[in-house]
Amino acid sequence: MGEAPGASPRISVIICAFSDDRWDALCAAVASVGAQTRPAHQTILVIDHNPGLLERSRARFAGATVVENSERQGLSGARNSGIAAATGDVLAFLDDDATADSGWLAALAAGFARARVLGAGGAVDPVWAAGRPAWFPAEFDWVVGCAHNGMPTERRAVRNVIGANMAFRADTLRELEGFREGIGRVGSVPLGCEETDLCIRVHQRWPGSEVVYDPAARVAHLVPADRGSLSYFLSRCRAEGRSKALLARFVGASDGLSDERTYTARTLPRGVVRGLRDALRGDLGGLRRAGAIVLGLATTTLGYATGRLAREGRG
Repeated sequence: MGEAPGASPRISVIICAFSDDRWDALCAAVASVGAQTRPAHQTILVIDHNPGLLERSRARFAGATVVENSERQGLSGARNSGIAAATGDVLAFLDDDATADSGWLAALAAGFARARVLGAGGAVDPVWAAGRPAWFPAEFDWVVGCAHNGMPTERRAVRNVIGANMAFRADTLRELEGFREGIGRVGSVPLGCEETDLCIRVHQRWPGSEVVYDPAARVAHLVPADRGSLSYFLSRCRAEGRSKALLARFVGASDGLSDERTYTARTLPRGVVRGLRDALRGDLGGLRRAGAIVLGLATTTLGYATGRLAREGRG
């Protein structure tokens, strides 16, 4: 699948939005696409079941293709509506509360130089609105939709990329019929894994294909003050566990949990040791970070177990 090596793909950028409360961030996201050194072929803004925001966006973003989510409410349906409206060879996805570096599309395009690369993504850096909490471990930055400690530091093939910063060949997405509904975020409900599910289906459908992660393709992701709370941290961990249980059901536990086993066995123990070492050096936040890693892992595991039991019960 895909274009011949060396081809320069036309890239359509898809941004999905659902809330008027994120209007300023949405404006910044669209502006960052317009400031790319490698211009986008098309900017598509999908509004998820919010007629007022749809009308406001059509008035504000005259240069973009603004459409409504024609599928079931939620991020998967909104992304699929964007795919239906896209005319590019590669479709890139940017969150509505993220801004792309000026070289973002150029870096993503470079990843598609080889025909076997069907997907690509890059780094997502947190921008903490109220400052990063001293207790919040970098190993859990996925909680706020960002790249975490343990991710690659140079371009290489991975199982999956991050939803706030990813791109796929258009024909790949259409053959897979887009993102699976019934999994992922709906409004502010902190579920996820729809992009992980898609990446795994890419690997399963085309053995030998690659999804690559390139830290040079960077975006900055706004983290609101309320997402720096312990309650949000725990709710997101619990929801991630439930999402992983659903993912394992769809794609199998071997593929669905492969990276998580490495993350649990290597990344998290190193994070605990780092936190304890920081505490011994006088940074008391290190002890709290180590504790948050243990608590986060326990909560995610509980969410996974609960999700499996619930589905087995319904079965």
